[in-house]
Amino acid sequence: MKTVKITALYCRISREDELKNISSSIDTQKAYLKRYANQSKFNNYRFYIDDGYSGTNFDRPGFTKLKRDIENSLIEIVITKDLSRLGRDYLTTGYYIEHYFPLNNIRYIAINDQVDTNKNDNDFAPFRNIMN
Repeated sequence: MKTVKITALYCRISREDELKNISSSIDTQKAYLKRYANQSKFNNYRFYIDDGYSGTNFDRPGFTKLKRDIENSLIEIVITKDLSRLGRDYLTTGYYIEHYFPLNNIRYIAINDQVDTNKNDNDFAPFRNIMN
């Protein structure tokens, strides 16, 4: 029997983001990602959340659990609201999108930035990443 892999819905907000009103709340991100997952028929989803963690640091509890589940082959897709929710350090974020996720057979989607690694039209993703 084939195990259905998880679609990881990753939410992150930092205290700096909240103060600048740059990002929506965790609850808003969760609702947005859940709606997208349901519309896209990604039914087996799980939330990974880092509330109050900077995007420049990838040593975050939710992100660490996400990586552990990826390395245990439990996850097939990772979805974020946009690239900045994954991270704000463009080199490290680029590493995950261009190396780590493909090496682990992970499809990555950043909804608002129109990034989907299953499609070949991600040429602008590095530029969006730098802007974050």
